[in-house]
Amino acid sequence: MFRESMNAQRRQIWGWAFYDWANSAFATTVMAGFFPVFFAEYWNHGVDASVVTFRLGAAHSIEGILVAALAPLLGAMADRGGARKRFLLAFAALGVCSTAAFFWVPRGAWFAAATLFVLAASAFAASLIFYDALLVGVAREGDVDRVSALGYGLGYLGGGALFTLNVAMTLKPQAFGLVDAGQAVRLSFLTVAVWWALFSLPLWRWVPEPNQPSPQRGWMVLVGGLRQIRATFHEIRRLKVVFLFLLGYWLYIDGVDTIIRMAVNYGQSIGLASKDLILALLITQFVGFPAAIIFGRIGGRLGAKRGILIGLGVYLCATVWGYFMRRPAEFYGLAVVIGCVQGGVQSLSRSLYTRLIPPDKAAEFFGFYNMLGKFAAVIGPLLMGGVSMLTGSARLSILSLSALFIGGGVLLCFVNETPGVRASQGEA
Repeated sequence: MFRESMNAQRRQIWGWAFYDWANSAFATTVMAGFFPVFFAEYWNHGVDASVVTFRLGAAHSIEGILVAALAPLLGAMADRGGARKRFLLAFAALGVCSTAAFFWVPRGAWFAAATLFVLAASAFAASLIFYDALLVGVAREGDVDRVSALGYGLGYLGGGALFTLNVAMTLKPQAFGLVDAGQAVRLSFLTVAVWWALFSLPLWRWVPEPNQPSPQRGWMVLVGGLRQIRATFHEIRRLKVVFLFLLGYWLYIDGVDTIIRMAVNYGQSIGLASKDLILALLITQFVGFPAAIIFGRIGGRLGAKRGILIGLGVYLCATVWGYFMRRPAEFYGLAVVIGCVQGGVQSLSRSLYTRLIPPDKAAEFFGFYNMLGKFAAVIGPLLMGGVSMLTGSARLSILSLSALFIGGGVLLCFVNETPGVRASQGEA
């Protein structure tokens, strides 16, 4: 009986973690890799670059506003209705279908492509609310850091594996029986949809829906969710440790996300070639797999907060290194360094937050957590852009991000995990 219980627990953990393997293909191949380029060169063929930038920026903004506005409500509804897993799979299905549909969008149809991107990216982000919330029931108390890290590690590995195949398809389309790179990119979108759907099956089969003593049904789920948003916001303010953590998280994750989003742009601004930047992106993905696993063990030994602070210290050093960087080899080195801590900071932040929140309200609390994640990468890009315009130096702009890591790290130092856990459990 004990062995059967352990096997069931392992299946739940691996089933949960493989969803990260599944959806990370969208983050790498679509969001970071091919969509921005294909949107400009294929779906906006012949259109002025400034118009393309506006259209792409508008799509990102609409997606961000949608998720940020709906995340707390979706989380509250899932908790009220006892439907975290069902909400996750519903949004995953929407993301899969929207991503697959890119394959059939004809040349020049920028509005259709932008609409599908908003749907797919919003579904991707929304599914993560419920994915994060399921961690509470999947991982045992002493394994939260390692299980969270396993998810991120598999995400880096899975996303990097498919992205490598997709890049090879675009570089040598004839070797794959394709006409040209354009057809290869369109097929890549289809492979992402299949990958996302296929590797979501373990979660569907092996991860149980968390028990909800009195789940609501129908319109009461929506009404209860709306009421719960206000109550959750007040509870976050009452749980001082949670509130302080979220403030610090907002700052330092803004710096992390800004580096993810702006690294390629920064590399171009200091004269690095596109092939060097793509290779650096692949390096980060594959280094991120073992590094996230290792960080999970660091969190288990030293504590999640100390692990995050170590990662933020490395990020701080990386921004200084970025200021002095001159050669492609240094950019590769920086990619390795970022890969070593990126997944660790993200996974340990999730596991620390998991300990600080009430288990029976995980989805709604993660709704606020993911809302802040969407509002992140707002200060950072503005800070980089403002410094660059004022000083005329791209190098000073990357250095300015150090303020976010310092500010977030300082606030995190004042997060006392022990009383925070007690407060979240309703203990004195």
